[in-house]
Amino acid sequence: MNNESKENNISDAGLENLLKYIRKDGLHNENKPRNTDNMKTETNDPHNGSDNTVPVLEHSHSNGQFQTMLLILILLFSGITMWLVKTNAMENGNLNSDLQVGIAEDIIRFHVIANSDSEEDQALKLIVKDTLVSNLSPSLRNADTLSQARAILTDQLTNIQELAETTIRENGYSYPVTVSLGDNYFPLKVYGDYSFPPGTYEALRVQIGAAKGKNWWCVMFPPLCFVDETYSVVDESSQEKLKHLLTEAEYDTLVSQKTPVKIKFKLIEALKDLFH
Repeated sequence: MNNESKENNISDAGLENLLKYIRKDGLHNENKPRNTDNMKTETNDPHNGSDNTVPVLEHSHSNGQFQTMLLILILLFSGITMWLVKTNAMENGNLNSDLQVGIAEDIIRFHVIANSDSEEDQALKLIVKDTLVSNLSPSLRNADTLSQARAILTDQLTNIQELAETTIRENGYSYPVTVSLGDNYFPLKVYGDYSFPPGTYEALRVQIGAAKGKNWWCVMFPPLCFVDETYSVVDESSQEKLKHLLTEAEYDTLVSQKTPVKIKFKLIEALKDLFH
């Protein structure tokens, strides 16, 4: 595999409705027929009885005031929105950080890093991954706690390295292999139906050659490595074990974590449309 409490954010839908109203009102005023009853007329020549008159709108000044007030209200609304978004992001960030620590205390990740991003090195990475998963899965299935899984992997580190090196040689390469079990920082990672928040996790890392290519990863304990990678299927027994290890809040974080949303300055765009 390659890689909340309720929020008070003002929704994009609400902003969009406001913008539609503003644009509609502006278009209405622009296309509205002029009411000649509310206009004064001036002639170029007071002694000329002809119809050469110049219309003067009585409400041109009030229209300018309306646009100014509208601009102030939009900027104020924009400021409040940005403040709410920032406040909620900070609160949720602190909450997710605490939950991430709790999740990390109960899982061990597995990462196989390719020598490079070349097609050949990426294919070799997957071959090494398949071999190691097949050999480690049976023993890890019997682990009920993280300490048990850690002990199994620690005992197997030398064998894991030898197995990876043998697999690489059998496929015509001579890359060295570095195997380690320890804490590493990882960004947000999506794994099937689960999204693991960024943070420090214990991980078994198998680095092939220069280890400058993209990595393949899964959760080694509890053993969530996909039964069917094409459809990102995790077997039911592994899901139940994960639920048992984590708190309800931690598990909910995994299945409901959202990727960061970029804030679009729709109100600024609306102002450009309104006053141009």
